[in-house]
Amino acid sequence: MLRLIFLVALAGLSRASDVLDLTDDDFESSINDLELLLVEFYAPWCGHCKRLAPEYEVAATRLKGIVPLAKVDCTAHTKTCSKYGVNGYPTLKIFRAGEISGPYDGPRSADGIVSFLKKQAGPASVEITTEEAFQKFISDKDGGIVGFFADSASLAAGEYQKAANDLRENYRFAHTSVGALLQSQGVDGEGVILFRPPRLGNKFEDDSVQFSETKCTKNKLKAFIKDSVFGICPHMTDDNKDQLRGKDLLVAYYDVDYDKNPKGSNYWRNRVMKVAKSFLDQGKQLRFAVANKQVFSHDLTEFGLENAQGELPLVAVRTAKGDKYVMTEEFTRDGKALESFLQDYFDGKLKRYLKSEPVPENNDGPVKVLVAENFDAIVNDDSKDVLIEFYAPWCGHCKSLEPKYTELGEKLANDPNVIIAKMDATANDVPSPYEVSGFPTIYFSPAGSKMQPKKYEGGREVSDFVSYLKREASNPLVMQEEPKKEKKKKSDDEL
Repeated sequence: MLRLIFLVALAGLSRASDVLDLTDDDFESSINDLELLLVEFYAPWCGHCKRLAPEYEVAATRLKGIVPLAKVDCTAHTKTCSKYGVNGYPTLKIFRAGEISGPYDGPRSADGIVSFLKKQAGPASVEITTEEAFQKFISDKDGGIVGFFADSASLAAGEYQKAANDLRENYRFAHTSVGALLQSQGVDGEGVILFRPPRLGNKFEDDSVQFSETKCTKNKLKAFIKDSVFGICPHMTDDNKDQLRGKDLLVAYYDVDYDKNPKGSNYWRNRVMKVAKSFLDQGKQLRFAVANKQVFSHDLTEFGLENAQGELPLVAVRTAKGDKYVMTEEFTRDGKALESFLQDYFDGKLKRYLKSEPVPENNDGPVKVLVAENFDAIVNDDSKDVLIEFYAPWCGHCKSLEPKYTELGEKLANDPNVIIAKMDATANDVPSPYEVSGFPTIYFSPAGSKMQPKKYEGGREVSDFVSYLKREASNPLVMQEEPKKEKKKKSDDEL
């Protein structure tokens, strides 16, 4: 009997969940009074949803009383899922006070979800009431932004809170109405000041920057913060790398370590900054950063610098388009090598760095072998239609496709207008505008339209490729004729 009671109790516990199960009927009413809420929109049959479920449950339990987690079954509650634009599973979204705040792009593990949401909970901007608290806030290793408002209920203070809420994931915010603090910072009535990390202090720029627009709006504040927060040459880390990338960026890689060796870290950074400032003062457009070469070893591999030795910084530029330039001359303490490299970069004299296998000596097979060095010559020939397979040597699907792809190449070997080609995307840089995130990825590059390649989404049989090319090719296909099968002669016994 005791065993039965225990099993019943255990079954009850297994059914208990700290995840709110919302429906079309109660979704809106349930979220209205919640300051912060994470919602998973899911489908019961979805494999990714099944993998997320136990992590989501653990996170919900750990965040109980801090941030609630909810879920909506989109196969049963289509109205809600449609309203919030759910078109894939699982989709996670953050809500604040009944309003959608944005997508959840954080980790999918329990630890990651808990860490992310704890940062999102509570006020986006902390209130500072003493000089001691103010000094502690701006002395943090990450610096921060402080809003000074004599009237905490002013429109400007409200706009500041909105900006802080939008950017809270990446930056630290505080605000104060203490008159002595406003006076000490030279603020007359209201103002916003960005304080850079003390560890990155230098003689080339101010330690703080004041918002100078006459009208304080959320969007203007956000633009000011994003433009000013990093300064001339920030320390690139895993946390801020995505904010720095996306524009033309020069990085000096060395043993950056502000915890164990701040003096040594700033020694090289100051030399980068001195040269950087001279070009920025000329109006040149380029971002600069320093980064730890162990943390960003993958970057060094991408630039062909993985085997470089010594303590001197390794320097490379990656443009917003993905073009790469590597400083081959050894970094010098006087900055002359960096200065020369940058001058050549801005003058357009540098050759792009391409990670490339050697160009094949013989490339007469039915499937042309592409490497980064010959890609342009073969694929971007405006008179040719080119079908390209981007593959990885270890990929099982690629190995299965290989004989079929070779057969396709043989069928079209006599067509002067069509090229069947392949590239090892792990050993060569994939040029823009091709995007490869899995293998095999296949693109069709039409004649006369080389900057608008089309991603192939069809079947993987030879007949599928032929049908596609018949439809998309600029000229009628010239197919290799199938050998005629000889009729089998009847034996005397069959006559």
